[in-house]
Amino acid sequence: MYKTLPQMMLEISRDYKDVPCQIEKDSKGQYVIYTYNETMERVYSLMFALRELGIKKGDNVGIISENCSSWLWADLATLSLGACDVPRGRESTEDELAFILGCVKARFSFVENRALLLKILKKKDLLQDLKSVIMLDSSHLLDEEDIKKKFAIDIYYVNDLVKEYRDRALKVTYELDGIIMSHDKDDVATIIFTSGTTGNIKGAMLTHDNIICQLEAVEEIGFPSHPGQRWLTVLPIWHTLERLIQYVIINKKHVICYSKPIGKIMLNDIKNLDPSYMCSVPRIWEVIKAGVFSSVSKQSAFRQLLFHKALKIAYAHCHLKDIVYDMEPRYGSRNYLKRIICFFPYLLIKPFHCLFSSIVFSKIKTKLGKNFILGISGGGSLSNSIELFFRSIGIMILNGYGMTETAPVLTLQYYQKPTRGVMRPFIGTEIEIRDEEGNVLPPGKKGVLFAKGRQVMKGYYGREDLTRKIIGEDGFINTGDLATMTVDGLVSIVGRAKDTIVLSGGENIEPVPIESAMNESVYIQSSVVVGQDQKYISALIVLDEKEVERYLNEKSIAYDAENLGAMKEVRNLIDDEIARLVSKDRGFKSFEQISRFVILHKSFEVGNELSAKQELKRFKIAEIYKSEIDSMY
Repeated sequence: MYKTLPQMMLEISRDYKDVPCQIEKDSKGQYVIYTYNETMERVYSLMFALRELGIKKGDNVGIISENCSSWLWADLATLSLGACDVPRGRESTEDELAFILGCVKARFSFVENRALLLKILKKKDLLQDLKSVIMLDSSHLLDEEDIKKKFAIDIYYVNDLVKEYRDRALKVTYELDGIIMSHDKDDVATIIFTSGTTGNIKGAMLTHDNIICQLEAVEEIGFPSHPGQRWLTVLPIWHTLERLIQYVIINKKHVICYSKPIGKIMLNDIKNLDPSYMCSVPRIWEVIKAGVFSSVSKQSAFRQLLFHKALKIAYAHCHLKDIVYDMEPRYGSRNYLKRIICFFPYLLIKPFHCLFSSIVFSKIKTKLGKNFILGISGGGSLSNSIELFFRSIGIMILNGYGMTETAPVLTLQYYQKPTRGVMRPFIGTEIEIRDEEGNVLPPGKKGVLFAKGRQVMKGYYGREDLTRKIIGEDGFINTGDLATMTVDGLVSIVGRAKDTIVLSGGENIEPVPIESAMNESVYIQSSVVVGQDQKYISALIVLDEKEVERYLNEKSIAYDAENLGAMKEVRNLIDDEIARLVSKDRGFKSFEQISRFVILHKSFEVGNELSAKQELKRFKIAEIYKSEIDSMY
């Protein structure tokens, strides 16, 4: 394949010059298209400019920005010179940005806009190495001279550099190609600082090969592909999953369509751009499902009845199909008799499923576009209920798992045979489930997942001590996640080792499955299970206020929108929902059931309760809501 990521872009841009590479809205809301040739010309121009400014092989260059077309130009131009980029998003705090840029001694940093620039410069006294910033926003700063003088810093603009150096760069592409081809697969391409849900920030050094090996593995997944197909991209680009997906898009000669994980914007872009693929975190898929149920609830009683009857048949069809086609997780020998018995009910129910797919689910599927093929979910655990819903109505969502330190994918469901609830390790990836003593466990036993493969990071930047703690002498990385493995080597993630709640009676509880169950309620936006060292577990609940208000209106109950959580009727509603969803009938043990709950007054926010990939920051939640948690005990 390729040695480096810029080499990949170079070779593909030569062979697919006129294929669209990027689609983005301009300041007027109009879509602008860049072909692979046009994108590569901008990379050449910026590469030449960065070399003139003094960036060289081995330098660490910041990219502090959200996803946009010029982010990719900056990324590839930096890597083309053999430098390493250090990305981060706008949600980062001033202290985080100062720590990251100071840690890597960045002399240069790309910055999205004025607001982010000022956030960085507030800590300029801690950033003595930072001498120049390159603005991705093309609008010139009105107070540019004042900023330059006050903070002793040079300011440039990507679009200006591209225009200024374009002609000179295109005259020496042969020389620039030589520089691109001179780099090695084991060079560090990026340092991604991650705090995850623990708060301990550290920089994972990822090489070109860490990423490229996954591009090779993606080819084995087997989903339909041809040049020019569109991906809607909505995740933060500094997050490893979105970063990988954009390289996957380039490798497949597809198109990056920039959007945002905001309902109206995302749905409007889906309607206008008609993408074939989308990668997102579980929360987005949960929101889409909730949106479907909310829409159905506003229809006539007959249409609601029809939908729920159709969904019931679809669920049954999906279960039977999984059994007949041997797509159930298997922890022992194959049950051929079960497959034979289920074959006839499967044949009987199939015509009804086809009918309902045509008259009910087809309208839902068009919400994701006429050409939508599949979604990819990562950055957290996709609940079985969400996966079952989408698969039952005919929308394929492939669930993946990994971590920043593995660039990031370790396992993913395969398109041709996606066994529900479990994932297949990428080719070349070794997976072991180990107990607390380090013994490898047999299929079906729960333990910590260890992994080994080309995607495992080079190490933490400047922290060999932390590297040794997570990567053993045998090359296996300790993911810290709890998992089980089937007899076929497929993996199911069942929790986070550090998230495990231990009650005072010694019972171990994994909060994620319980939270996923509660979040199935249309009235619950988010939930957090708590109870470490207590006699029972409780929950923090964030309401879906629109759905709760709809319920109250249907019941003709007067309410104050500012104090929904204090209403007896609302508390009874949530109590009933939790009792229904987290019950013995659904497989939860008595000590896994919620004893008490508190309704919070605001939604969780990225940067506070949520990480950038919208995972719960449990340590932060415990701090913010200490009094609420204490009140339940």
